[in-house]
Amino acid sequence: MYRIGIDLGGTNIAAGIVDEEFKIIAKDSVPTNAERPGAAIVADIADLCKKLCADNKIALTEIASVGIASPGIVDDESGEAIYANNLPFDHFPILPLLKEHLPEVGEFHIENDANAAAWGEAIAGAAKGSKSSVMITLGTGVGGGIIDSGKVFKGFNSAAGELGHIVIQVDGRPCSCGRRGCWEAYSSATGLINMTNDKIAECKASGRETAMVKLAADAGKVSGRTAFDGLRQGDAAAIEVVDEYIKYLASGLASMINIFQPEVISIGGGISNEGQFLLDLVVPKVMEQIYGTGVVATPDIRIATLRNDAGIIGAAVLGM
Repeated sequence: MYRIGIDLGGTNIAAGIVDEEFKIIAKDSVPTNAERPGAAIVADIADLCKKLCADNKIALTEIASVGIASPGIVDDESGEAIYANNLPFDHFPILPLLKEHLPEVGEFHIENDANAAAWGEAIAGAAKGSKSSVMITLGTGVGGGIIDSGKVFKGFNSAAGELGHIVIQVDGRPCSCGRRGCWEAYSSATGLINMTNDKIAECKASGRETAMVKLAADAGKVSGRTAFDGLRQGDAAAIEVVDEYIKYLASGLASMINIFQPEVISIGGGISNEGQFLLDLVVPKVMEQIYGTGVVATPDIRIATLRNDAGIIGAAVLGM
């Protein structure tokens, strides 16, 4: 049997057929066109599932389940997308409508996209074999998903897991959520880019040279890589940026460990492309801050392995 995972975003709907070994055997995508009514988006999801199956000579009756990884707050029991900031969902019955389009499919599930990615890493990725894990995604924001006793932890209202919105600096930098000092404002790729821009501006104002100016010019923009590339060149200003970034990232990761004590923390998102280099910088700082260091067992901190496929695979294996 096969499973289909849907990664539903504000820009694209990505779908993949996943086999019994949790490998994606076929993928396709279509634009979301998020300004449309929800029913039109569901119809496109169904058509994408049908096309994937037809293109790969797989009958819909061979699909054990279809799972959707959606932004925002969702309810798997009712099949509703309760709220999504960038999609037209307000207690929208996404799964009941999808079932009408795909009556041949066995099961349907929906989960928040960050939770689905965390579930994918727990089933088939960096946290495979663990019963408890936390996944942190360092992208435009800081996303999170919590796996406890082999299940996604969602809270009583399905809204748990907004890990990027713990405050690590009271009255600190403004966050997109409306608060100030959130971990997201400091440890997301956006936060790192802001730190890099601030340091470049500071250097220009003081007449201090920094390799980050040329690195950004060559790339056409300041990115999450600019400061790390500067550090590798031995640039003093870049080292200062990365040191500051690692300080905040480690603070948040230590809090995740102190609260949840997971077996594994996996780090995904664009910044995770730094791989072992990132771990070598941040892990020692985290270990300095863990409650009970040297007495209790400590979690493994790993780079997520499923990359951009985490949402598709995680959605596909919902219900397992």
